[in-house]
Amino acid sequence: MKSRKSTIVTLPPADLTDVQNHASPRTIDIDKVGVKNISYPIVVLDKFKGTQHTVARINMYVNLPHRHKGTHMSRFIEILSEYRRDISLRKIGAILEETRRRLNAQSAHIEMTFPYFIDKPAPVTKARGLMEYICSFTGAMDEEGRLDLVVGITVPITTLCPCSKEISQVGAHNQRGEVRIQVRYKRFFWIEDLIRLAEECASCEVYALLKRQDEKFVTEKAYSNPMFVEDVVREIAHRLSKDDNFTWYAVESENFESIHNHSAYAYIESKVK
Repeated sequence: MKSRKSTIVTLPPADLTDVQNHASPRTIDIDKVGVKNISYPIVVLDKFKGTQHTVARINMYVNLPHRHKGTHMSRFIEILSEYRRDISLRKIGAILEETRRRLNAQSAHIEMTFPYFIDKPAPVTKARGLMEYICSFTGAMDEEGRLDLVVGITVPITTLCPCSKEISQVGAHNQRGEVRIQVRYKRFFWIEDLIRLAEECASCEVYALLKRQDEKFVTEKAYSNPMFVEDVVREIAHRLSKDDNFTWYAVESENFESIHNHSAYAYIESKVK
């Protein structure tokens, strides 16, 4: 039997045309184009432990003039990979500048949302448990290289209804709620301090771990400190407006009502100083 010789066929190099750089048939500029929901490790400064490692959901965008059909999506991931050992708030400016440069864009944007944990003691027994807070860093850089940074937090709270307490002979309805704060700022501040501010403006704060003595404390504290969502946002806005470090803020309070089939909601936004 004769053996068959294998034949190797050499093909000419493929024509790797850069379609993204072709002109779009529509002369319409795009404000933001990019990638969303990238799961990536980041490092956050921790007031008590120095740093905290967490995992963020990251969105990255640039503007796109009409003369380009598309952007180069892979370059966003390349930039994250190059900064993978130091993706933090202090590096957002450098990341955005690199994004503008690599994608030949006028503006660049990045959004990071991540869980942040605080080892929090119960109010009476001091039993410790990890409380989770959702935080965000949002950055934008314009064509002049000006950087805009916004830090956001979401804080669980307890509120007790002032109206319910006033009209009831026994008890009052209470519920868990959420406070969401976004700020622009001039100087560094700790995430923990902003979280603390939000918790102090509620009927009572929320804990990861409570024993019976702690439950008694938080129940009675909330009862003695009834607050509408309106009260919560006003108190937070009052405190933020007294701090000259914050040049702008937006505050939301939402109650997941215990006796209604809807949420109660309030919002305040400041003017930029």
